[in-house]
Amino acid sequence: MAESKHVVVIGGGVIGLCTAYYCARRGHRVTVIDRESEEHEGCSYGNAGLVVPSHFIPLAAPGMVRLGLKWMWNPESPFYIKPRLDADLFRWAFNFWRAANAEHVKRSAPLLRDLNVASRGLFEELATLPGNDFGMVKRGCLVLCRTPQRLDHEAEIVEEANRLGVPAEVLDSKQTAARDPGVRMDVAGSVYFPTDCHLTPARFMAGLKQQAARLGVARQWNVEATGFTSQADRLTSLQTQAGEVRADEFVLAAGSWSPELMRRLGLKLPMQAGKGYSLTLRKPRQLPQLSSILSEARVAVTPMDGALRFGGTMEIAGLNENINPARVRGIIKSVPKYLPEFGAEDFADVKPWCGLRPVSPDGLPYIGRPQRFGNLTVATGHAMMGLSLGPITGKLVSEIISGEKPSFDLTLLHPDRYA
Repeated sequence: MAESKHVVVIGGGVIGLCTAYYCARRGHRVTVIDRESEEHEGCSYGNAGLVVPSHFIPLAAPGMVRLGLKWMWNPESPFYIKPRLDADLFRWAFNFWRAANAEHVKRSAPLLRDLNVASRGLFEELATLPGNDFGMVKRGCLVLCRTPQRLDHEAEIVEEANRLGVPAEVLDSKQTAARDPGVRMDVAGSVYFPTDCHLTPARFMAGLKQQAARLGVARQWNVEATGFTSQADRLTSLQTQAGEVRADEFVLAAGSWSPELMRRLGLKLPMQAGKGYSLTLRKPRQLPQLSSILSEARVAVTPMDGALRFGGTMEIAGLNENINPARVRGIIKSVPKYLPEFGAEDFADVKPWCGLRPVSPDGLPYIGRPQRFGNLTVATGHAMMGLSLGPITGKLVSEIISGEKPSFDLTLLHPDRYA
């Protein structure tokens, strides 16, 4: 057992709570500090609830810059960058452009595959804990394609998936319907990823809080971190609006708010807040048994406890949680094109949710210690894979803090890679 330390985790979302849980399991004393209230449902709660070994291609991939330029003139499009004069946005966009190439995908794909597969295994372990049922369903995920051209494109990804050892198969329209016979679909076909899973995010987060509390994790809500004090190459305390918190180790897991805290340490952490939206039908007219992704629309569809959640879009528009009606319309308009039993009237009284996902320029998370400080660990930048990679990120951070060699080579995820 490693020497017990006092660990302060900044951020109470899925990454922060997973980190707190795994650190506490290793015998460390942990305090979680979050700027929001405990009831605030940020991006760890309203997401699509997908655990996705299939997502081995980072957001920065070939073709994404072209699509981004095409879509930025349409506020209802799946990927939208709101034009604004902002130096950080320009630098982020430039680095995104540099990373969006085949070589980057080739380097990143095996690591993303391994991290997602390992995290899936940890979800299964967590689901066996007493009283920790978070609705994990292991039936796979369908990527639904409206056109034969899109199905051909997804078939190329199947070839790459199989090469990487990720099970996947191409289905025609009849085979797709047979996978989920209770739902009427208007598609040319689909890709089926049998190892993908889905769960109910709010239940997972509630269970994670309970498990962390049982291990003695202390939590402070409505407490905003404002800076740090340091001595030589070590941080000595966290400054907050409620006072000073001293600790042996500090973990920055503050999501989209992480770059500002890094800036106060004189460190760079390029990131943009990628706003995602979801709409949840409590009594849907049809309830799929499998999760799915509407390929061209980039909308995820997930059954959760008898409800049905539609989540999607990536809106780069700064640090705000305002609902953009055009983004919501984009999701609603896309649904009947794949699932014709649904119409705009189904969503008439549904309150849209949005959350800010931390997006790095290369689509890879930041996990590791910045060179400048020996007791700071960064864990953020997971974009759309925050839930899926939550448990493995928490475990990796606990290994770093305990002085162990991490389970995976984290070179590609180093927080200094844009220093």
